[in-house]
Amino acid sequence: MRDHVQDHSRQSRESDHGRAVAALRGQYAAIPAGAPVRLAKSTSNLFRFRADQSGGLDVARFDRVLSVDPDARTARVQGMTTYENLVDATLPHGLMPLVVPQLKTITLGGAVAGLGIESSSFRNGLPHESVRELEVMTGDGEVVVTGPHDDEHGGLFRGFPNSYGTLGYALRLEIELEPVKPYVKLRHVPFGDAAQCAEVIAAVCAERSYQGEPVDFVDGTVFSGGEQYLTLGSWADTAPRTSDYTSNEVYYRSIQRRRTDYLTVRDYLWRWDTDWFWCSRAFGVQHPLVRRLVPKRYLRSDVYRKVVAWDRRHKLSDRLSKAVQEPVIQDVEIPVDRLAEFLDFFHREIGISPVWLCPVRLRSRDGVWPLYPMDPDVLYVNVGFWSTVSLRPGEEQGSRNRLIEDKVTELGGHKSLYSDSYYREEEFWANYNGPTYQELKERYDPAGRLPDLYAKCVLRR
Repeated sequence: MRDHVQDHSRQSRESDHGRAVAALRGQYAAIPAGAPVRLAKSTSNLFRFRADQSGGLDVARFDRVLSVDPDARTARVQGMTTYENLVDATLPHGLMPLVVPQLKTITLGGAVAGLGIESSSFRNGLPHESVRELEVMTGDGEVVVTGPHDDEHGGLFRGFPNSYGTLGYALRLEIELEPVKPYVKLRHVPFGDAAQCAEVIAAVCAERSYQGEPVDFVDGTVFSGGEQYLTLGSWADTAPRTSDYTSNEVYYRSIQRRRTDYLTVRDYLWRWDTDWFWCSRAFGVQHPLVRRLVPKRYLRSDVYRKVVAWDRRHKLSDRLSKAVQEPVIQDVEIPVDRLAEFLDFFHREIGISPVWLCPVRLRSRDGVWPLYPMDPDVLYVNVGFWSTVSLRPGEEQGSRNRLIEDKVTELGGHKSLYSDSYYREEEFWANYNGPTYQELKERYDPAGRLPDLYAKCVLRR
């Protein structure tokens, strides 16, 4: 009886999805020919702040988990579903997505079109590598269903990651899931220099163990050139205690104070969201007194981002600052054997701290993702930094970001495009496979109804 009810509910959700797709196609058809097409979204995790625009395709109905199959370890999910809701649907089955990006309101479609990463990425790669089926509304208003073994639309499937909604929008995805245990044991391992830290990252990711214990998750926190930590997570059936970093305690500060820790699986997945890594300090909510007064429901990354968006619109921080500030909000992937060199440059020329480290290797040796080409034989380390720097007299806005972009290219790395970019056009297309992108653009958005990738990521600052 219970299985019958679940099947009926699943079929009902799939039928609702079909009706939502039909309605969305109707919205597209109503847009005047030649007019640009965009989504009307209430939330975003991008850091390319644009002027408010009215209209757009209403995708509010594409925010549901359609089904979870515990036996096949898969989930069918609409593109605007947040990872918070997805995890809430999979954990009761003892399952989770292979990669769960750090912030609760990142959507599955967004993570696939714009890349995502987390501490399981050294063994599971990037979110798009666990997609088994992808339904896309393309720039010409057609709906295409494709997957890893599709001959007709396989180019779109492989080119969708890092396209940022310029080829089409993900409406539904089927993804792989993996088993979880109730708890994650953490070991915070200190290092006095980046070279030693990089060596251990490479060894741990190759062996999936450290000092005789298995390792299921790896990330790191750099507080300075002489103080960095690797956090090594291992699944655990039991825990002698668990910590709570969703209220008065601040997770990243515990890394300096504790050598071992335990979290429930859900709290581990969202350990960075409560304080937006460490960026909540800009709002004063890490002060013990202020933190006790702030309702717990406001300690979330999406709340902080809304405050930043308001500040960017009204330029309040710029007016209050005595120095000219440049936002430096980036994630870059650096080959592990060049990590120490990059961090030395970064401490010297940029000076932001803390900095996040997250190793990543493509899950499949034969995986081809042309718009974000990574060598499948190379272990990369994502370096994340999110703050502002004071410009020197005469220094132009964007100069520090350009410095970083040049260094990343020099070291054979890659830069994510969720924030401001300053590449020259020929340099941009050399980094992100311009010829393949143009072929896909001509096939799936021949009238240019969606923005061009370079225009969206670089020109629209």
